[in-house]
Amino acid sequence: MSLLVRDLSKEYAARSGPLPILRGVDLELARGEALAVMGPSGSGKSTLLHILGTLDRPSAGSVTLDGTDPFGLTEAELAAFRNRRIGFVFQDHHLLPQCSVLENVLVPTLVSEVKAAETEAYARALLDRVGLAGRLDHRPAELSGGERQRVAVARALVLKPTLLLADEPTGNLDRKTAQAVGELLLDLHRQENTVLVVVTHSGDLARGFPRRMEMNDGTLAPAT
Repeated sequence: MSLLVRDLSKEYAARSGPLPILRGVDLELARGEALAVMGPSGSGKSTLLHILGTLDRPSAGSVTLDGTDPFGLTEAELAAFRNRRIGFVFQDHHLLPQCSVLENVLVPTLVSEVKAAETEAYARALLDRVGLAGRLDHRPAELSGGERQRVAVARALVLKPTLLLADEPTGNLDRKTAQAVGELLLDLHRQENTVLVVVTHSGDLARGFPRRMEMNDGTLAPAT
């Protein structure tokens, strides 16, 4: 398995004692598999995604990606691992307003060891595949919300990560645009053979995924 999660738990200190957020989460996903995680606000969905993305550390349990335990790495090693192995798409695209579309997609490559010429060629190819080949020099303010999110998807894939994580990627979009972005995300995931995990409140988006699970009170179970 490319992504293997075992007995994952997360708790935070509170005045009344430890506050559990995740409780014994188990998950296995291979390359090419896609999972939509649904659940009410406060159920632990975003916490799970942050731990999978190594943005937060678990209180107990283990996460391995491509056979590596990222939480056993030094901070410098972890930063390099995250940059190379994990791609992120957030609800807010987080594009740099002063940079062009192409420059935004290339941001993750600035600290990568991959050759610049190779990554720029691939970035251009990705932008062509998301329908933005004619907008390479535009700034984010000149794009629609759906176009900005397409740029964010291309940026997440530019270093060919194993794991692609998306947190409410269609949450700020109208229904028609959300459907188009959701289909694009799944299409590129299949083409690039990534592991895809999406956290969403959107039933429409989740129904497009071959595998769906629900987060309730910190536990993860197959969707009913």
